[in-house]
Order: sequence, then structure tokens, then C-alpha cells
Amino acid sequence: MTQFPHETGDFAATFQIEGRPIRGRAVRMGAASISPILHRHDYPHHLAQILGEAVALAALVGASLKFEGKILVQAEGDGPVTLLVGEYNTNGNVRGYARYNPEGWANLERVNKGGEPHMPQLFGRTGRLGLILVQDNPDIQPYQGIVPLNKATLAQCAEDYFDMSEQVPSSIRIAVDRAEDGTWTAGGMLVQRIAGDDARGETDEGWREAEVLFSTLTPGELIDPTLPMTELLYRLFHEQGVTLESGMAVLDQCTCSEERLVTTLSQMPDESLRELVEEDGNLSIDCQFCARHYNVDISRVTGPVN
Repeated sequence: MTQFPHETGDFAATFQIEGRPIRGRAVRMGAASISPILHRHDYPHHLAQILGEAVALAALVGASLKFEGKILVQAEGDGPVTLLVGEYNTNGNVRGYARYNPEGWANLERVNKGGEPHMPQLFGRTGRLGLILVQDNPDIQPYQGIVPLNKATLAQCAEDYFDMSEQVPSSIRIAVDRAEDGTWTAGGMLVQRIAGDDARGETDEGWREAEVLFSTLTPGELIDPTLPMTELLYRLFHEQGVTLESGMAVLDQCTCSEERLVTTLSQMPDESLRELVEEDGNLSIDCQFCARHYNVDISRVTGPVN
């Protein structure tokens, strides 16, 4: 198994288990992607981990998309965390942010005594997970599938999504942590069963074998930057044989721009915009994802005053 350029850096890639009805994807993120995202927002530790999982999940799913566009992993509810978004663009760029209630979060930490919260605690009774596919082609409407956030982890809820929305049995493992030097790292792996046909025959046994092997995967292995992904895959599936395909470099890169912002603001009612204008005649706006600040002259986005 040969190592490709991004295999020990920040990347997303697909892999194939030889002779088995399995397709897989793997992702690793660190200093070039997930770490600056999580440091930029300075969330509480467990919330930063969950956001990192959402971004890693978006990259895992997005690594196999056959169109130009993006996927959003969006979780929302009425709990301490009201919104969580991880986004992966098919050019390899990622971004993410979370919206939460500090008082509700503090209470959750007191209840859990510092332990890791589960999804219903984070997102409440109305919690739901959406995977949203958006193609660059404006003539194609976005596709969205939704499942409840009623399992312990985001990965388990995503497994429900594939099982319920796409009828594809899937196993997902994601790990996120911060190293002693402060760098955040994330790793994830996904395997899915390919349905049987006349050529493959029944695929139940091959899938069960893969699930057993996959269950031995540890969080430490997923985020160990010194462990090449090819070596990790070999540990798991060496008896079957496994091939890691060429990967896409994953980078922290927001899609916001002043031009996009002006276009969006121009679609809002003039009256609403004038209520937000600052004393200097500008609209002061921060990007929720990258925290970049914009000052937009009100005259650029509204019509003339009567």
C-alpha cells in the first residue's frame, strides 16, 4: 500500500476492501483544518468536540460526492445547543460553527459533572439531524434528509440517517480531541454495505465480518497523526486486502465574501436593513463561520430613500 501526499495530513479519501461488498471513507484533520476552526470560536471543550465531529462527518460523507457542491451536517433543537453546522465543499474546504446558551451549557456541565453529554442532553426533545446536499448548479434543488437526535453520539444518529433515509447499512466512528500543544485533531471512518446483486450474490456475511473488524477501531487510532491511514486500514482489513484511493486535501477555508454578503443583503427588505445601520452609515456584520468582519455601506444594498 503506497502512501499518497495527503495521507498523513489533513485529507478525506475513499477506500475499497478487496472482494468484500463494502465501500469506505476516511478523514483526518488537524492544524490545516479543524484546529483553526475550533480555536477561532473558543467553545467549551465538549461543544468543540461535537462541532469537530460534525465537520468530520461532513467530510466523510462529502468525500464520495459525484457532483460539484457542498454538504452540510446540521443539528438543531431546543436544548443548550440550538444549532450546530459542519460544512464540506467538494473542493476540500471545511467550516463550522455552533450556537448555544451559556447558562444552559453551564447547567448541563453541572449535571454531568464534567462528563461528555449525549445528543438529547445537547439538543433537547426537538433535536434533529439534517444532512443537506447543495449542488453548485442553481437549477437543482438542495436535498435534505432528517432523523431525530435520540442516540448517544452524532455518529450513531448519522448511522440512523443512512439506514432510514437511504436504506444503506453503515458503521461510523469519529474522534476529536485536543493535544497537549493545543492543536485539535479529528479522525473518522465510515463503512457501508453494498447491496447484493446477480454478480455479488448475498452480501450479509461479508458485511458482518467487516462490522466485527470495524468495531475494534479505537478513538486513539483515528486521531493519531503519526499513524498513517494506510497502516490503520491494514490493521483492520489486512486479511481481506484494502486499497486507499487518492485523497482530497481538507482545509479551513470559509466561502464568505463581501460580494456574496451584498447579494444576500440586497434581497432583504430596505426597512429591515435601515433598522440595523450603524451611525457611520454602514451595516456591521460578522461571518458566523470564520468570524470575519464586514462593514457594508447601506447605499449598496438598499434603494433610494423616498
